[in-house]
Amino acid sequence: MTSWVRFRHQDQIGFGTLSGNTITVHHGDMFNGPKANGKMLALSDVELLSPTVPSKVIALWNNFHALAAKLNVAEPAEPLYLLKAPTTVTSPNAVVQKPKSYEGKVVYEGELAIVIGKTCRAVSVAEADDFILGYTCVNDITAADILNKDPTFPQWARAKGLDDFCPFGPVVVTDIDPVKLTVRTILNGAERQSYKISDMIFSAQELVSKISHDMTLLPGDIIACGTSLGVGVMKEAVNKVTIAIDGIGELTNEFRN
Repeated sequence: MTSWVRFRHQDQIGFGTLSGNTITVHHGDMFNGPKANGKMLALSDVELLSPTVPSKVIALWNNFHALAAKLNVAEPAEPLYLLKAPTTVTSPNAVVQKPKSYEGKVVYEGELAIVIGKTCRAVSVAEADDFILGYTCVNDITAADILNKDPTFPQWARAKGLDDFCPFGPVVVTDIDPVKLTVRTILNGAERQSYKISDMIFSAQELVSKISHDMTLLPGDIIACGTSLGVGVMKEAVNKVTIAIDGIGELTNEFRN
């Protein structure tokens, strides 16, 4: 396994691999033959950024057996998804602020995300792993009261598309089997979500394959695999939210109402 990070150091943006608390800096293209340049940095000396700069964020709805059962909705025959604007992306440890123009509830959704490593169009399930760079943690933040505010039009894009409503990271981990992973969400010190990726309706490989038949996936794009039981409101004035996936790491952000 390799853990890729992107960072800012002395006003310069770079990328590299993280081992313990040390970053081995690389040059070139993270997605095409990156090379270590001999420079090492302490993790404490950098500001971590989102590991990639996606052209799009694809977010799944109703992709877990347990959640479909609780909501008493049919399991979908094909992936149901929406797009989050690239401007929703923000970094690990960033402070996410609820817009002053919005007074409703905001919820966390801890999720596993697939990170695309190569341009991907109409690939098979068997080919999908060749196009996946790795996996990361994501919080698919949602302005819940916007979603059904207009009875004639569910506002998925707006509800999930507010600025900074998609922190992800801190690393992209390669060569890991997502089926073995468990996603946990900790809100203000209390665990609110704990669910297994093995409960997904569509596997990571099926998602990449099926979505790539709809649209071209580009290096750095992420697919948020959907969430399961335990989604809840961030009620406090200041909320600390951690999405933890053993084998990948912990994504922590502050959300302020």
